Amino acid sequence: MHMLALTLSVLTLSQLSAASLIQPLLRRATTISSGCPANGPLSCSSSAKGTCCFEAPGGLVLQTQFWDTNPTTGPTNSWTIHGLWPDNCDGSFSEDCDPSRDYTGIGTLLTQQNASSTLTFMNEFWKNLPSDGTDEELWEHEWATHGTCYSTLQVSCLPAGSPRAAEAVAFFETVVGLFQTLPTFTWLENQGISPSTSATHTLSSLVAAIKAESGFAPTFDCDGSTLNGIFYYFHLSGSIIDGDFVMINAPESSTCPSSGIKYPPKSG
Repeated sequence: MHMLALTLSVLTLSQLSAASLIQPLLRRATTISSGCPANGPLSCSSSAKGTCCFEAPGGLVLQTQFWDTNPTTGPTNSWTIHGLWPDNCDGSFSEDCDPSRDYTGIGTLLTQQNASSTLTFMNEFWKNLPSDGTDEELWEHEWATHGTCYSTLQVSCLPAGSPRAAEAVAFFETVVGLFQTLPTFTWLENQGISPSTSATHTLSSLVAAIKAESGFAPTFDCDGSTLNGIFYYFHLSGSIIDGDFVMINAPESSTCPSSGIKYPPKSG
């Protein structure tokens, strides 16, 4: 099958307004293209209804990551993928939008549609807690709960002749691609924040560290005083399939306390 080289970019607003300045952070191969024009309007920039090239109502896109330490999941020097969620622009959200597309056998679908490299990455970096089920069950949950709610991933938006579940394959390729541009562990380490059994941190120092690396403030999630998640926020120009993600400052508050935050190491 012919493979189209497409670009996944994380752009600033100024870059988006000047196409000649756009520098892709990641190139990936995919079997489908959205066909959307470059430099389309940003999601949440108007009250227009969702189309194949304008994400709505879920135009506030969250890339969510885990830091699991009890038990440990994923590499010791990397956060892991949680998902890619389409919140509405007012902070509300929908879930489980199309039960008819609650696909199972995600790994098989990826392999069959020439996305085995995406599957290989997911097997290492998109991990479920053993108590919650298998990795496959987490992938199925993230697609059914969140992936089916993207207006730009409706079956009617796919190129003619696309195989069954091609939109889900595109979703997983995009989630992996976006995650690869957001190296939370490295960004924190670059700012002098590494996992420790004794050190504690203020919320403001954690936010400032990520902002120094990415240019924007994220939201952190804690279990009590222990760090276990991070949310990056985006608006989208074009389709989830191959559109441009424009990072924004988190519009929502962290669940962590203001100080005494633990960032424990992963074992193993």
